Amino acid sequence: MSENFLKRTITSFILLFLLFFINFSHQYIFIFSILLLGLIICIEANSIFFKLISVQSLNQKSIIKNINFKFLILNIITFCYIFFIFCNNAYELHKFQSPIFFLYIISICFFTDIGGYVFGKTFGGKKLSKISPNKTITGTIGSFIFSVIPLFIILNTDYLNLEFNINNIVFILLISLVSQLGDLFVSYLKRKAKVKDTGNILPGHGGVLDRVDGIIFAIPFSNLLLNFI
Repeated sequence: MSENFLKRTITSFILLFLLFFINFSHQYIFIFSILLLGLIICIEANSIFFKLISVQSLNQKSIIKNINFKFLILNIITFCYIFFIFCNNAYELHKFQSPIFFLYIISICFFTDIGGYVFGKTFGGKKLSKISPNKTITGTIGSFIFSVIPLFIILNTDYLNLEFNINNIVFILLISLVSQLGDLFVSYLKRKAKVKDTGNILPGHGGVLDRVDGIIFAIPFSNLLLNFI
């Protein structure tokens, strides 16, 4: 067992415990945790943006002026998205749809990642994109297949009134798609900025944004589907 694998395993269990604690704790604890998470994501995202701009401006004479202007714009966009869209939608899902449903959306993203990893490592195949060399077309198919697992789990409980029908399947697949696109988007930024991880706050995993890149897009999208479709 490698040291990195051990770190990843321990960190994963700690994150899982924190997720359950925050999700089923008092509403104010959930709000504070989401805002804190949003702040960390913003810090990591803007660090990536700064490195990205530095790389692009390396050979330009007006490097300082160029960095300051672009960094300011990206900083504003990032904070607006994280705090006014992601944090607000996470709060709405948790309060109006129930903590169980919020956990259900997280689980879809979680199993999407697992499916991509399992199918990609097991079957290999053609690369999906140059953006993220480790992702394959087979892995994408596995992500969609595994994303349905939370529905089968929840069907055997009384927590949510969900049925195995085409509407719920389409809902899950759309959430999985957005989660994968979010993952690819952050991978694209990291590749352009020439960095492997968005941070080092999580031992064996990298940054927080590395772990929630798909979730920060999937949660607002799921709330959008519930409210307007």
